[in-house]
Parts: sequence; C-alpha cells; structure tokens
Amino acid sequence: MSVEMLTYAALGARLNISPQAARSLSRRLGLPRSLSDDGKALVSVDLAEIRHTPRPPRGRASSSALLAAKFEALKAEIARLETTAADHRADFERERERADRLAVELLQATAETTAAQEALKAEIARLETTAADHRADFERERGRADRLAVELLQAIAETTATQEVTARLEALKAEIARLETTAADHRADFERERERADRLAVELLQATAETTAAQEVTARLEDEVAALRSGGLSGDSVNGQGQAGRRLGHLAASIVQADRKACR
Repeated sequence: MSVEMLTYAALGARLNISPQAARSLSRRLGLPRSLSDDGKALVSVDLAEIRHTPRPPRGRASSSALLAAKFEALKAEIARLETTAADHRADFERERERADRLAVELLQATAETTAAQEALKAEIARLETTAADHRADFERERGRADRLAVELLQAIAETTATQEVTARLEALKAEIARLETTAADHRADFERERERADRLAVELLQATAETTAAQEVTARLEDEVAALRSGGLSGDSVNGQGQAGRRLGHLAASIVQADRKACR
C-alpha cells in the first residue's frame, strides 16, 4: 500500500469520477489535505483502501425530467427566497429606520449624558467643597460638644455637691428646728424655774428679815431679862415688881409679834 498526493482532478481520473465528486469523496472520507506550490489542493490517499464504484449514467429522458423537476424546485425556492427577501427587506427598512431613530436618540442621550456628567462633576466638586466646609463645621461642633460635655460633667459634679450640701442644710435645718423646740422647752422650764427662784428669793428675803427681826427681838428680850434680873436684885420690891410687870408685858407683846411674823 502506497500513499499518494493527488489533486482532485487526478483523483477523479484515477477513480473514473468527476473532480467535484472526488472532492466530495475526500471530504466524506476525511482525507488529509494540503496545498501544492502552485496553490492547488492536494489530498493524501491510498487508492488500495478506497472502494468506490461510480454510478452508471442514466438515460437522457430521465435526466431531462430530473433536471426539469430540479429547475421547478429551484424556481419555487427562488420565489420563496424572493418573498422572504422582500419581507426581510421590509424588516431591514424598518430596522434601519429604527436604527436611525435609535442613533439619533443615542446621540441625544450621549449629549445628555455628557451634559449630565459635566453637571455631575460640577455637583461633585460643589459637594466636595460643601463636605469640606461641613467637615470644618463638624470639627468645630465636635470641639464645642467636647467642651460642653466637660462643662456638663462639671455641672453634674457641682449639682451633686450642691445636692449634698442641700441635704446637709436640710439636715441642719431639721436639727436646728429640733434644737429650737428643745430650747423652747428649756426656755419654758427656765422661765418656770426663774419664777420659782424669784418666789424663793422673796421668801428668803422675808425669812431673812424675819430672822433678823427675831434675832433683834431675842437680843432685846435677853437685855430685858438681864435688866429685870439686875433690877429685881437691887431695887425696891414694889417698884421693882411694877417695873418687872411692865417689862414682862412688853416682852410678851414682842414675843407674840415675833411669832406672828414667823407664821407669815
């Protein structure tokens, strides 16, 4: 078995078929193909492995009828294709008009998009500037908020201290009220005791005066008794008894008066 490199014409001549049939046979068999130096197609084929029997030629009449049938079929196919082409032409015109409208709309949309992009860029630049301003405002407000938070904490601490002081003041007020009540009670007791002391002082002064008067009366009585004793021993008995009687009367009167003062 030898492999040969043949053109389609040479392969057809070797197999007694047309070059077109040789091309179809090589395609159907999947024979390797390549190009010659002059650009002709070559197929690598082993003729011993190819079993091809050419078809016998048909009669002229059958060939004419077959060609006529094929011609009519081709005409019908051409008419169908023309109708389809006309439909496709109408569709094409509609699609072209639609494509033209879409192209105009696309141009308008492109222009609008470009304008919108420019406006968007300008808006973005404005927003960035505004954001920078807002950022600065935010930083200032945050610093102010921090200061206010510190002041709030200080105020809370001061309020807490004030509340504690207020609570202590309330406790002191309650204690003062209690002490004032106690002092009022003590004042009333003091007033009662002072009145009692005043009465006792008056009574003491009276008792002292009465004691002094009683002492004076006692001294005078002692003097009188001594005088009576001395007078009775030295004087006349009648005169002495008269004087002694008068003195005893004065002494009795003094004793009664002293007893009355003591009873008071």
